[in-house]
Amino acid sequence: MRTVGPRLRAVRQQRDLTLAQASEATGISVSTLSRLESGTRRPQLELLVPLAALYRVPLDELVGAPATGDPRIHPRPVTEHGMTVIPLSRKSGGMIVYKLVLPPGGPHPDPELNSHEGYEWLYVIDGHLRLVLGEHDLVLPPGEAAEFDTRVPHWFGNETAHPVELLSIFGAQGARVHVRARPRSSGA
Repeated sequence: MRTVGPRLRAVRQQRDLTLAQASEATGISVSTLSRLESGTRRPQLELLVPLAALYRVPLDELVGAPATGDPRIHPRPVTEHGMTVIPLSRKSGGMIVYKLVLPPGGPHPDPELNSHEGYEWLYVIDGHLRLVLGEHDLVLPPGEAAEFDTRVPHWFGNETAHPVELLSIFGAQGARVHVRARPRSSGA
């Protein structure tokens, strides 16, 4: 329990939040937050749950719970507008991995392109994914991947009569997926 206070402070500072901002967002007084971070107040669940939500960190990670040794993840799929999003990574920050399932769709003659901070890598597992990236309009079949800076206006979707399954790896600006492969020998 001695490590909870410093961990709370570190996570808050990583999120660029002041004690006053954390207090306003959670309803926990500045003095209570300060005592939690300094270790003079014992952390209680009713204080840690809103802080974990604010910092977007699992409660186990926030309190430094020991690993259970179970390597399995237990994703909780979310479905919005017919698309199913399955988180495959546990940690917030760094690279975030999702499996996406896009339902059958119709043509999108003029898709609305978005741009934001970050870097994304897409890998098509099944189906054909349409990716509009800047001035490029591509169709990615199974086994094909694309990587791009998300500041470039982009859109992806399914315009076929079959679902599309893909992996999405999203990272911070400048973070890239590094694939190491050994070249084939030339046989010479």
